[in-house]
Amino acid sequence: MSAPLAGLRVIDMSRILAGPWCTQLLGDLGAEVIKVEHPERGDDTRQWGPPWLKDQSGNLTGESSYYLSTNRNKASLALNIKSEAGRDVLQKLISKSDVLIENFKVGGLKKFGLDYDSLKAENPGLIYVSITGFGQTGPMANQPGYDYLIQGLGGLMSITGQPDGEPGAGPQRVGVAISDITTGLYAAVGILSALHHRHLTGHGQYIDLALLDTQVGWLANQASNYLTGGVLPKRTGKWHPNLAPYQPFTTSDGDIIIAVGNDTQFAALCKFIGLPELAQDQRFRTNPKRNVNRAALEVLLQRELEKQPAHYWLEQLPKQGVPASAINNIAEALDMPQIKARGMQIELDHPLSGKISGVANPLNFSQSTVEYRNAAPLHGADTRTVLESVLGLGQQEIERLVQQGAVGTS
Repeated sequence: MSAPLAGLRVIDMSRILAGPWCTQLLGDLGAEVIKVEHPERGDDTRQWGPPWLKDQSGNLTGESSYYLSTNRNKASLALNIKSEAGRDVLQKLISKSDVLIENFKVGGLKKFGLDYDSLKAENPGLIYVSITGFGQTGPMANQPGYDYLIQGLGGLMSITGQPDGEPGAGPQRVGVAISDITTGLYAAVGILSALHHRHLTGHGQYIDLALLDTQVGWLANQASNYLTGGVLPKRTGKWHPNLAPYQPFTTSDGDIIIAVGNDTQFAALCKFIGLPELAQDQRFRTNPKRNVNRAALEVLLQRELEKQPAHYWLEQLPKQGVPASAINNIAEALDMPQIKARGMQIELDHPLSGKISGVANPLNFSQSTVEYRNAAPLHGADTRTVLESVLGLGQQEIERLVQQGAVGTS
């Protein structure tokens, strides 16, 4: 089987997380991804540590785990776009490519002749993606935007954390840069859509994608709750705003999650824990009523659930059709037999450490394959290879570019 995007060439001029997350996904799907980096410092996240990768002797390498997490299946081209020769190299690469993705400031590439309007004349089929904090238009377009800011501005932190009046109350950010990640996923969807459009029409197009738009766009039921009911959603901590019981409970030796999604599951839960009458109690018979009376329901369920250890409930409740789970840390999650059976941890060769572990791509195709060709590249490691294989430059020409400061090599 071949990867579904084999033969697609992507020029990745993005940094940090949103853009690189998108291009790593495209690389997993078989695309050739050329990561264009600043000739001296490279991607900003190369410096976002600790932790740092260790070499085979146990010494720190200076390769950050953050950078490693989002740049596999790419070639690193160290290139100076402020150099005329460097820009000429990049423009030639773009003319031979399908997709360009960048996250420079609004208008930042226009002065170099690397904006969409300038490039599409040479490559009308080019799909050009710009990722910024706030988009190409609007009063905030020129402001920089980072994930933490976007989680705050986009409403996510207002619904994440303990409710007001409880210990530890206050807005909380999500533990990963979720606005960046979802923007990267939307970018991949947009690129694949534009590729289909190009297949039908022969024309490429420009995609303007903002972190703030993305964050607001995936508020999902919480935004709908507000727009439909007119009531501002608040932080509910462990409780779900629309379902009950759908929360953690304390057992005799730890916490578990019980996630009841319908009345049938609730009746099964009540029967198994020895309180079948709760399913007929007028306060709890339907989900809307359970939502109103969730505090009273929690007390009644908690009394029974704390009589047995966590493993008892986790083994027995799913057998009754009641969704229940442990609350794992990351090590426990990666060690789950289910995760191992699904192949969600991978190992790749790395020139410094010998081997490096990573998290797999979750896509599973029946007629295609996901590829893991190489770990995140060293800075400028592929400059010579890219110039030779894509542009057909000889070693003397490449060396001249190096001497001119147009490109760099590791």
